[in-house]
Amino acid sequence: MNDQIRYRSAEAYHNTGQRRVLTTGCMVLFLLLTITKTFSQTQQKNEWIGTWGTARQLVEPNNMPPAPGLSNNTLRQVVCVSTGGKKLRLKFSNEFGNGVLSIKSVQIATSKGEYLTDENSAKALTFNGNPGIDIGQGEEIKSDPIKFELKPRAEIAITIVFGTVPTALTGHPGSRTTSYLLNGEHISGDADFATAVKTDHWYTITGIEVEKGTSTASVVVFGDSITDGRGSGTNKQNRWPDVLAISLQAKGNKKTGVLNMGIGGNAVLKGGLGPNGLKRFEHDVLKQAGVRWLIIFEGVNDLGGTRDSLAAFQVADGLIAAYDKMIADAHAQGIKVYGATITPFGKSFYYRSYRDSARNKINEWIRTSGHFDAVIDFDKVLRDPQDTVALLPAAQSGDYLHPNEAGYKLLGEAVDPALFK
Repeated sequence: MNDQIRYRSAEAYHNTGQRRVLTTGCMVLFLLLTITKTFSQTQQKNEWIGTWGTARQLVEPNNMPPAPGLSNNTLRQVVCVSTGGKKLRLKFSNEFGNGVLSIKSVQIATSKGEYLTDENSAKALTFNGNPGIDIGQGEEIKSDPIKFELKPRAEIAITIVFGTVPTALTGHPGSRTTSYLLNGEHISGDADFATAVKTDHWYTITGIEVEKGTSTASVVVFGDSITDGRGSGTNKQNRWPDVLAISLQAKGNKKTGVLNMGIGGNAVLKGGLGPNGLKRFEHDVLKQAGVRWLIIFEGVNDLGGTRDSLAAFQVADGLIAAYDKMIADAHAQGIKVYGATITPFGKSFYYRSYRDSARNKINEWIRTSGHFDAVIDFDKVLRDPQDTVALLPAAQSGDYLHPNEAGYKLLGEAVDPALFK
């Protein structure tokens, strides 16, 4: 009897040991699979570089597509890339939609100006091998990669035939670029687009990525309407991030993509148009493909909404804390972060002496804290030496808040290309 008990005890111990071995083995296998999956995802992200991008937001009622609307119609949109490549894919978003967004087909081609395209360059996109796709509410998707000879600073026409679309749309109202809307399906050819309805907005498109090769990394420019390009020339592609991309190409850095993540009216902390800076930072910066550098140039709209000195300096402290969080999150992904000082707004509708004092506090922190990897002093670039609280008269667009085309050229050319080696 005792021998039987001892035998059963030994058998139980042996079986327990087996279970421990099996459990340990399963845990090791699980960890290996997790590490492999994470490595694969990171490797996949690093195989692509953003060459064009725009920050997505809920389209406001006054910026919705004009008649005939998008449903069952065709929209041709033009974008200007930064760096080139031989294989690309596009991103489409229904992040803020209130229903499914249906795309029947998409064609890309090199733009020849306005609605005109180079038909010899035209390529149809696919989605999991299909010509169209239904994008669910809250989703962002990528097309299948296709071969395409994309030249640096090329303008690309993206022609989309839509099915049904939700009544709430995701887009980017501040495109500074004309889009062309036609009734019905018109995937190829230019003749019909001569009669298209024009609108200076982008809808559903959020990015173009090129396969890593001739291009190696990208810089995200994170900001508000000054980065978005208010005051720049429509269809001229001369926002200051465009000027930066041109400067990099001209000075031998042909491998760096520049992604403009500016939203007009955007704030970092709360309020403003689009998701605030803290909410959109993960998507617009950390989830972009191939990002190695980040320029933060935002905060003036936070200051512009303050009612008194106490509120202005509370916002200044909040912005400094927000910058620190962004720096830490970016550094955790190996991204270098450059801080741009907030430009003057004297003589504008935002100006109050207490707001300017708060701006100076923020700028002093940007310059001297040492938290940024480098400082880009846009305040010094654009301020009037005769009236340092205001923009240079020759560089402002009329409201003394936004630069004009000459001002954007000054900003873009003030960024040292050596920061992106």
